[in-house]
Amino acid sequence: MPHLITPTGAQQHAAEATMGLGVPGYAHPLVAPMEWAELTRPGTPLHWTVLNVANGPGARPDPHCLEASGRLRNAGTRVLGHLDLAYGARSFGELVSDAHRYLDWYQVDGFYADRAPTERAALTEVRRVAATLKALRPDGHLVFGHGTHPYPGYAESADQLVTFSGPWSDYRWSQVAEWTAEYPPEKFCHLVHGIPRGHLEEALRIARWQGAATIWFTDRTDKHRTVDPFEALPGYWDEIVSRIGRGVSE
Repeated sequence: MPHLITPTGAQQHAAEATMGLGVPGYAHPLVAPMEWAELTRPGTPLHWTVLNVANGPGARPDPHCLEASGRLRNAGTRVLGHLDLAYGARSFGELVSDAHRYLDWYQVDGFYADRAPTERAALTEVRRVAATLKALRPDGHLVFGHGTHPYPGYAESADQLVTFSGPWSDYRWSQVAEWTAEYPPEKFCHLVHGIPRGHLEEALRIARWQGAATIWFTDRTDKHRTVDPFEALPGYWDEIVSRIGRGVSE
């Protein structure tokens, strides 16, 4: 059983009322047209989706990505530009340049800062990047893609933190950091692959217990290490869409 922090009544209600999907980034629209089209289905509980043209915005505007992101934005879904922080290895100038191109070419609604550092020593520089991104898009949504629990101070610089990204075999026994109980479920996102259909309800229950309002669960795996398991629709897409937003029995 995963280590759990018992949520307050308000936290539990918020998690059940606002749980939705965060899509960490599909393949190019020409390669995955069905996936992109499904995200515009009316009633799909999307919090945001990530646009990753070529491990960033690419060298020039891509009309196919512009069209796909435009359909999502017209449907009311936030589209976030993918920025690779490379765990702090990329320069401030490179990141700001990428952010400008996303805004100029695709009118993104914020940014997904992937491979964000987790240690305290990198916090000052990441805060600098976050403040600049917020200045470029004052009403934008910013997600730090840590993939694990970072030093708590990161929570003050982003709208959301990805505190788990990995396989079901790890997630089902995962532990939640105690400091996360100080924040509402809307602060956290979990990305999990390799979840069998028969364990989907259990996975949703873990997310609610651990206080994560945004999730991306899929039965795809990374066993071949050549395809990102998050780049395709889950085999149980219709089922997960129908489950999100209503409580899962305890």
